Amino acid sequence: VQLQASGGGLVQTGGSLRLSCAASGDALEYYAVGWFRQAPGKEREGVSCIPNDDDASTYYADSVKGRFTISRDNGKNTVTLQMNSLKPEDTAVYYCATGAPRCYSGSYLYFHYWGQGTLVTVSS
Repeated sequence: VQLQASGGGLVQTGGSLRLSCAASGDALEYYAVGWFRQAPGKEREGVSCIPNDDDASTYYADSVKGRFTISRDNGKNTVTLQMNSLKPEDTAVYYCATGAPRCYSGSYLYFHYWGQGTLVTVSS
């Protein structure tokens, strides 16, 4: 699976961005798809994950609950992360990843296929 992440940029505090993860080579509907981020000097962390099973729960990190929304469009083979009310602490490189059978509470260890990352910068 090849993933292409896009939509990052520079935004002011309180602004919004919409990240998109487009896949080729396989259908995302068979996998959980996660968004992860890594800020300079910090570990990679799970931001959100959407399962491939309608009965399973979508994962959001506590720090983004109520502000970020993940969704998938199986017809377009894409997953989107809508980010609202952005804060300076959301500044990071954001990666989409897939290949996991479920979300595993946002742990990046289980995701085998990664996009190249897109930079999100939130100015104060």
